[in-house]
Amino acid sequence: MYSNQFAKLWSKISKDLKSHMETQLSPALTEGQLNVLEVLLNQERMKPSDLLDHLHTTPAAVTTLLDRMEKNELIVRQRDEKDRRIVWIIPTEKGLEECVRGVDIRDEFIHSQLDRISSHNQQLLVYLLGKVAN
Repeated sequence: MYSNQFAKLWSKISKDLKSHMETQLSPALTEGQLNVLEVLLNQERMKPSDLLDHLHTTPAAVTTLLDRMEKNELIVRQRDEKDRRIVWIIPTEKGLEECVRGVDIRDEFIHSQLDRISSHNQQLLVYLLGKVAN
């Protein structure tokens, strides 16, 4: 009964957020790059294969994404000193700054949308979405 209405509303919210993020992050950053930087922010360094679980994509897509990020000086690749087969992905200072900027852009957008409803209803919405997501 409500599934069609939910799908339409979810699609609209998702499209609005994606459009806003693409516009505001451009040209220095993409949403995919922001996702990588957010993961790295909490990890300090990671192997490219470690990103697969966080990004839900293919190894080839991760490699392409990291190539672009390295070209834009958002990350560096560094060989492990003990095992040269291991390559570490490390965020640069520019990457960390862009990560903070991107998170701020997303947070401002989400707050602007949530501010349309009361604090109680925001809490209820998050609770219900948690139920749906799990």
